[in-house]
Amino acid sequence: MIEPHITHEPIIEVGIVSGTEIHFNLSTHYRLTGTYVGGCVVYSCYVQGPQTVRYADGQIGWQNKTFDTLMLQPAESADSTFELQEVTIGIDFHWQRRENQTFGGLLKFVIEDERLTAVNVIPLEDYLVSVISSEMSAHASEELLKAHAVISRSWVLSQIYPLSGIRPHTLYHVCADDHCQRYQGLTRPITEKARQAVADTRGQVLTSGGRLCDTRYSKCCGGAFEEFQYCWEDTPQPYLRKQRDWRVPQGDTTVPAPDLPDLTVEAEAERWIRSMPDAFCHTTDQHILKQVLNHYDQETTDFYRWRVEYTQEELSALIQRRSGVDYGQIIDLVPIARGTSGRIWQLKIVGTQQTRIIGKELVIRRTLSPSHLYSSAFVVDREDLSPEGIPARFILTGAGWGHGVGLCQIGAAVMGEQGYKYDEILKHYYVGAEIENIY
Repeated sequence: MIEPHITHEPIIEVGIVSGTEIHFNLSTHYRLTGTYVGGCVVYSCYVQGPQTVRYADGQIGWQNKTFDTLMLQPAESADSTFELQEVTIGIDFHWQRRENQTFGGLLKFVIEDERLTAVNVIPLEDYLVSVISSEMSAHASEELLKAHAVISRSWVLSQIYPLSGIRPHTLYHVCADDHCQRYQGLTRPITEKARQAVADTRGQVLTSGGRLCDTRYSKCCGGAFEEFQYCWEDTPQPYLRKQRDWRVPQGDTTVPAPDLPDLTVEAEAERWIRSMPDAFCHTTDQHILKQVLNHYDQETTDFYRWRVEYTQEELSALIQRRSGVDYGQIIDLVPIARGTSGRIWQLKIVGTQQTRIIGKELVIRRTLSPSHLYSSAFVVDREDLSPEGIPARFILTGAGWGHGVGLCQIGAAVMGEQGYKYDEILKHYYVGAEIENIY
């Protein structure tokens, strides 16, 4: 039996947008139900068109009324939709922006940190159709869509039923942005191919040792898989382990390429990052990239290998602003520890005023970029040193986009185009995991 024991399709609650005031529009009549303060009296009416809710001293304000809870349910058709306005996507990333988004299902509002959060209540399989269309193009290959449906289902179920009993969100199951999984409702085009991919894999999850896998994924691993413990808690997962993102023929099948250097060794990591080794995710094929990268993702043109330059003034000001620590002038950025993909998880920042070690990879990426550095797999060149040894310029040469743990979305897209089936894709990225049906 798989832990946790799940026998039917769950209903999922997704936090979409927060604010002291939220504007939305109902396409048809919805039944609004709210409980007054104290929960003794239930208020109900039918509403349609533009609406506004506001945070009102610990309550949910709508028109001239305040409630403890507020729920809106389609009254005319299950196909009714609502539009939430000014939803922020890509929070803290370089593509951050606002857009209006359309959703099906139920809408409810909860109070969270003196703000309101709009929550979409929807069956899990309907949620997945949107996720695989939001994380990538709904026109992606059938095998890629199937593979992503399985890992997205596995991941969200691990959030709804965490083995630790601790959820990252307490008032709903997951959020709708990159912090969890991209979920943009009916805003992005949804094809019959995407719906079929979810239907064909209905109830399928990845497991290891009788438990749901923590199926992390990122855009581009950079040619080698990172291991879980170098990005998050120090709890290695047997299916999230180092491997090269490349396969070689062996008889009538393929096996992982065996020639992955030990990228925890600084000299090996530097050679790897400065080179262009074969990898599934090493592609410039626009047909393939458009399967994975939505229009705003396509603003990122270099991801397998990339380069960022800072002047001394830019880098010292950036690090102070992002970390809140005044290092003075930056003398050096020294990798202290790297993971299995060459990603730095401990970095020493040497300044004229102080020296500190920071980590893990997400902290490093946030510290060295106005949003997020593409990855923490990078090497540093110091240019134009002063007589005191202070560089005038820093050049960061890096590999990959994201944390590099689990499925590499661009690599998986290439595998799908090369004829690999979805189960082969999943077993490549989640080593030793099994696919099982739970409902």
